[in-house]
Amino acid sequence: SARLAGRVDISNQTRLDLETRAQLATASPGTPDLPADLAKLPLRSDVGASLGLTHRFNRFELALKGAYEHIVWDDSKLTNGMTASNRDRNYDQYGAQLRGSYELTPGVKPFVEAGADARVHELAVDFAGVARDSVGFVARAGTTFEMTRKLTGEVSIGYLDRVYKDASLPELRGAITEASLVWSATPLTTLRLIGKSSVEETILPGVSGTLVRDARVEVEHAFRRWLIGTLKFGVGSDSYVGSSRVDHRYAVSAAITYKLSRVAQLKGEARREWRTSNVIGGDYAANVFLAGIRLQR
Repeated sequence: SARLAGRVDISNQTRLDLETRAQLATASPGTPDLPADLAKLPLRSDVGASLGLTHRFNRFELALKGAYEHIVWDDSKLTNGMTASNRDRNYDQYGAQLRGSYELTPGVKPFVEAGADARVHELAVDFAGVARDSVGFVARAGTTFEMTRKLTGEVSIGYLDRVYKDASLPELRGAITEASLVWSATPLTTLRLIGKSSVEETILPGVSGTLVRDARVEVEHAFRRWLIGTLKFGVGSDSYVGSSRVDHRYAVSAAITYKLSRVAQLKGEARREWRTSNVIGGDYAANVFLAGIRLQR
């Protein structure tokens, strides 16, 4: 993954926020979108950018943001040596979001937010003959806060609705919650709580998409300024709208970060993850080991 963000202060009241990002990942084992005779998990690349304009009217703040995402899947390699195309899973997403917030007190800023996006697939219909282009709407209300610099974050609750071009696909709708809380328990120990809801695409016949909800707790401790340990525990659920399938995901991990300098860090992580499903054959468990380097300026 890579992320580059910047800010331009046009005036004391107006700023411009810019961001570009890229991510390369694999599909999760056992997901129903994969063929049964898969020899190797296909790769998914996600490239995006966003541009936001924010203006303050004394205590009231208004922010407008536009975003673009481009998602591409590699072909699936099968056990017989052949490949299966995933072109019907490729799509572009265009979105806009408007947020209004008011600073009640220093550090406490309630907000309301509304957004819309359109997903346009590379193929007008997928390989099953279904038109999967869609338009989504979301509304949220919440607050950001900072309490004595020890507890900071943002919490919100909202509702989303996604309408699909093909009449055979039911609307995907539901309540969503999001949270990002950071508690600095001591100068050396930090606790984080992260929650997020999203909608993922699928090619399952009769299924509109997957309503994904995730929550994660992280405890980070600095043994030294240059040596940091992290424990994580996460839970999640995947609800396939248009089907009775519901998957529950869990993950536990331990990670270590060694800071070579202000620019470079070595990272290692061992993770145990598993999934339980109400569909036969949908359960799986895996041990994941990661090693890498992080560069930042």
